[in-house]
Amino acid sequence: MPQPMIRHLAIFARDPAKLARFYQEVLGMRLLHSDPKDKAFFVTDGHVTMALLPHRLEGSAPVGINHFGFGVEDAKAVSEKCRAFGVEEPKRRPGDRPYAEFRGVDPEGNWFDISEHGYNEVETQDDRDRKAAKV
Repeated sequence: MPQPMIRHLAIFARDPAKLARFYQEVLGMRLLHSDPKDKAFFVTDGHVTMALLPHRLEGSAPVGINHFGFGVEDAKAVSEKCRAFGVEEPKRRPGDRPYAEFRGVDPEGNWFDISEHGYNEVETQDDRDRKAAKV
């Protein structure tokens, strides 16, 4: 199996729109997707996608990095390695969430996503299931 690569990270921000503009204007990142309902922005350098998520005071997570994501060829193999290491097996994410299919946790409690689908295309599991049903 090829080396898994970090392809995605998520940051809770007080002003995700301003942060998205910063990364675009200052560092040349490209806006990949924005979600007007959630007020989330996704920017990319062509390799790593950053989710800039709105921080809510009533939420349970602080401002800053929330999770990061790995692009992998075989999510089941990664899940088995997690279990063998003694950490909880990654869980399937809700079908309406774009990008990653699974969420895991490292021994220190840091969240990470794993995705066979990848982070360069905005597509939910529901979208992928609908495509598969048409075939």
